[in-house]
Amino acid sequence: MSRVAIVTGASSGIGAATARRLAAEGFHVLAAARRTDRLAGLVAEIAAAGGAATAVACDVTSDESVAELARAAQQAPGPVSLLVNNAGGARGLDPIESGAVGDWQWMYDVNVLGTLRVTQALLPVLESSGAGTVVIVSSTAGFTVYEGGGGYTAAKHAQTAIAGTLRLELCGRPIRVIEIDPGMVKTDEFSLVRFGGDADRAESVYAGVAEPLVAEDVADCIAWCATRPQHVNVDRLVVRPLAQAAQHKVHRAS
Repeated sequence: MSRVAIVTGASSGIGAATARRLAAEGFHVLAAARRTDRLAGLVAEIAAAGGAATAVACDVTSDESVAELARAAQQAPGPVSLLVNNAGGARGLDPIESGAVGDWQWMYDVNVLGTLRVTQALLPVLESSGAGTVVIVSSTAGFTVYEGGGGYTAAKHAQTAIAGTLRLELCGRPIRVIEIDPGMVKTDEFSLVRFGGDADRAESVYAGVAEPLVAEDVADCIAWCATRPQHVNVDRLVVRPLAQAAQHKVHRAS
């Protein structure tokens, strides 16, 4: 039987790149996201490359939708041994004194409660595989704050807390917990979503940075961590582009 991996937020960016990479590593990928039209294209692309994937409609902010994902996992063509909690995102770059409560609520629901819902629902199948792995895609914002990032950094700090706590609580059971913390990653949608579709403002985030990370770089990190021998737990992998020495220190060509 095939090893099965579940990737949330698989319709674009890091999630889509991770689904492609894990399929190339031999996993049957359950690609989960809200936008099923995009998932259909991704699954067809993976199949054309010789891999195997199944699209699963899933909104991580919905208990009912996550329950459907758990049911799909139980019907997968093999043991589900890997969960990549990738669904997430940012909205706005406003200071705390003027930040929109709705934006903060959305970020907390998607990044934090989404990870909670999906992990709770899938821990039973991961444990029954005998060699499960939970990957939580957080961010360098999970341990560093910056002006205008209060809502996003609060959510990512919470997501990082989930990873550390879960690792303690699962100690002695056959499930690893791995946290991936990317810095500056240029994807097709992250900054566009953050700035409400303002393409110029989104592009300015990467101005002067010749080589930011791209989705495939993070997917490579996820795949490497997930394919180590089961007794090897990479607790936290922090990955930034060479141009970014820290959250506040980025080399930009003039």
